[in-house]
Amino acid sequence: MSRILIVEDEAIIRSALRRLLERHDYRVEEAGSVDEATALDPQRFDLVISDLRLPGEPGTELISRAAPVPVLIMTSYASMRSAVEALKQGAVDYVAKPFDHDELLETVARVLHLQASRRAEPPDITEPGGQAQPMIGNCPAMQLVYSRIRKTAPADVTVLIQGESGTGKELVARALHQQSKRARAALISVNCAAIPETLIESELFGHEKGAFTGASAARTGLVEAADGGTLFLDEIGELPLDAQARLLRVLQEGEIRKIGSVETRHVDVRLIAATHRDLRALSKTGEFRLDLYYRLNVMQIDLPPLRDREEDVLLIADILLEKACKRHDREGLRLSRAARREIHDYPWPGNVRELENALERGVILAESHLIHPDDLGLSPPSSTSPSPRKPPTEPEPAKADAGEVSGEDDLSLEDYFQHFVLEHQDQMSETELAQKLGISRKSLWERRQRLGIPRKKSPRRKNE
Repeated sequence: MSRILIVEDEAIIRSALRRLLERHDYRVEEAGSVDEATALDPQRFDLVISDLRLPGEPGTELISRAAPVPVLIMTSYASMRSAVEALKQGAVDYVAKPFDHDELLETVARVLHLQASRRAEPPDITEPGGQAQPMIGNCPAMQLVYSRIRKTAPADVTVLIQGESGTGKELVARALHQQSKRARAALISVNCAAIPETLIESELFGHEKGAFTGASAARTGLVEAADGGTLFLDEIGELPLDAQARLLRVLQEGEIRKIGSVETRHVDVRLIAATHRDLRALSKTGEFRLDLYYRLNVMQIDLPPLRDREEDVLLIADILLEKACKRHDREGLRLSRAARREIHDYPWPGNVRELENALERGVILAESHLIHPDDLGLSPPSSTSPSPRKPPTEPEPAKADAGEVSGEDDLSLEDYFQHFVLEHQDQMSETELAQKLGISRKSLWERRQRLGIPRKKSPRRKNE
């Protein structure tokens, strides 16, 4: 249960906010000033919600005193500049008074979830040499992956890992196994795309002697070999329909039957599946069983592509380069500035696997102590490849989701914004409006002020 400290000098507001949060299972303590909050040790809490204007020191003083605990600032509508200044000083977000209950609860839940994700440590994985190494990456998307691994691994449920080829799905499966209760048992990995369709049922479920031409002896399948441990099925979208039906029975009943046998036996196997394909879309075309998809998708982990991990690209490159140098006995090689820039800007359609191969080429071809762009052998991205990264800009309004506006092509962004907000603000909260427009709540607020569009108060719910 998350602990929240409310710092507000008006007792009525403080009590109302406390009751609201406690009704949603948060543990709450109160303070009326920065000094009182400091005496309670704000670092003991998961979140501090503080009014901006307090007796004595302002609420922004708690940003440094509570760190690394996030501070959510409350301010009045007339104090927009103060709220923006609070964000610059490190406040995680702000809420405007009088606040909408739903918006406040949504903001609190989002901040706490983000804070929990940031605390996630990269899980260790054991490499083929037997050494434990942490997974690589510190970007927010990977922090969510680490958090999901930490929570899912001990639960012993079926997991579906989704991500493009080369993103490291097998590393996630290995981390899930090594942090599970089955860590001392076997992890059996199977690439469903690498086994001929005529043999895959035999490989997975085994066969009896004489079950088919060439079956000169009985054979134990990989599912049975994983009994008590974990079975990782990579590229499960390539599994034939007959094998899907057999696998469904394993998940439903915990039973397998070898090809050519009339006997069934029970197995205790945790299944982790991975794919780069959309299984739900495949189920609509009849290529994948919908009932199997639902059985697989108890818990889902989405791996981000390398092009969306801008903060991690060079970190991953340095670690992979060090390993490649050791393999080829060329320790001391470094990437030139131009090579590092090319690695950072390249879209990496093949993800981490492509990056590893490029660095391997660079180590082999480098003629001096530096690896240059030509040594990496990166070809210009084709028209079908993801486009290179562009400098971040404020996204334009999402027209497809924001309703239809006549003459959209002739509207300026400001005109479109004003038209959309006035048309939908009676039906949407500020958070929903911001999401539909593809901007932050802060940007929505600032544009309202600049364009003179008043915010309509949403009706309060009963009992709140």
